[in-house]
Amino acid sequence: MIVKESRNLEFKEQVTKTFLKTVSAYANYGAGEIRFGIKDDGQPVGFVDPVQVCLDIENKINDSISPRPRYQLEIIEHKMISLKVEEGQDKPYLYKGKAYTRNDTSSVEVSREELSRLTLQGRGQNFDELPTAKKSLTFGVLEAELQKKAKIDNLNGDILKTLNLYKDGEFNNAASLLADENGFPGIDIVRFGQSLDEIMERKQLAGQSILLQLQKAVAVFSQYYQYEKIVGTSRTKEDLIPLVAFREALANALVHRAWDVRGNILIGMYPDRIEINSPGGLPFGISEAEYLEGMLSIPRNPILASVFYRLDYIEMFGTGIKRIKAAYSSYGISPQFEVLPNAVQVILPAKVKLAELSGDEQIVLAKFQAFTSLTSSELVELTGFSRAKINRLLAKMVAKKILKRIGKGRATSYQR
Repeated sequence: MIVKESRNLEFKEQVTKTFLKTVSAYANYGAGEIRFGIKDDGQPVGFVDPVQVCLDIENKINDSISPRPRYQLEIIEHKMISLKVEEGQDKPYLYKGKAYTRNDTSSVEVSREELSRLTLQGRGQNFDELPTAKKSLTFGVLEAELQKKAKIDNLNGDILKTLNLYKDGEFNNAASLLADENGFPGIDIVRFGQSLDEIMERKQLAGQSILLQLQKAVAVFSQYYQYEKIVGTSRTKEDLIPLVAFREALANALVHRAWDVRGNILIGMYPDRIEINSPGGLPFGISEAEYLEGMLSIPRNPILASVFYRLDYIEMFGTGIKRIKAAYSSYGISPQFEVLPNAVQVILPAKVKLAELSGDEQIVLAKFQAFTSLTSSELVELTGFSRAKINRLLAKMVAKKILKRIGKGRATSYQR
């Protein structure tokens, strides 16, 4: 089997100081391996004296990386050398005063903001617990929410301390974000028409409590994605997009976003969907798979998360993704989640009721309950429909955004 370079594996034909950038990257962001004595194409060349080369590598790391990371050196086949670097706890790990991260198969210097985050991780701190320069803050919105949700008469100093918003005579960033006025980024809402060129409305929510921003964003949602339906002699309120899914997604964006990034949460409202883009990738310590499956909860801003939990805006134990998915459980379409290095996107499609699908479309959709993805050939076998009929149904369901087409040609499959 041919082994290729990757994010966690790098090849070096010779020992040059550039490998120290990769050592810094692995110690900062996830364990990895460097193999010396091997060309970029994977062809081994080895060393005449691998023992001496190991000593040279060890000396370079010990003299150049601060603090000293944990690593193992081993002479492997063809007189090559394997250097395995562990992710450390005492971040940031610096080479010549700079911290590095992996960008695909290369090692690059981190930004000033990311260096600050690494420093906080090394101290075991979070951004929302850092003291703010603000000495006088008011909490009218927070107090009203606590009175309504937690049955608190008035918000006093003791309660602020209990909520971990005030300590040793200082407010922290979490307090500043929840205060009636703040200088942090906010929420940018853009409502589009039938195309991106057609902007119907734009609202910018900033300079106010993030609780009020959440409430105002929900009000905009209700104006355009809820309608009244008359059943018999009574009126019922229907959601084009589940309100619980929108509120959960936005609350999670406010709690988990990177507040040291000077960018707004972006909400794109379209006739057939809502897109919520939150600045900052996943918090340290959680993988994309763990995030998507709702298996693990590591809030980037735990003080904010605790307050939102007390106010019943979020669940504390990592069930946000599951709650969003559950809101769509009785409908023939699913929300989508995309994790990028510096952002997280949630796409909430307009709901399609099963009753609005044709009988044949419902049969096809039902087959996806037991499978993550299916090919057209598999659907022919599972449904008993002809290939031509399956292809027609799949084309319609993709156009309706009920199914998603993955791949091309013979490798094409479909996901719900």
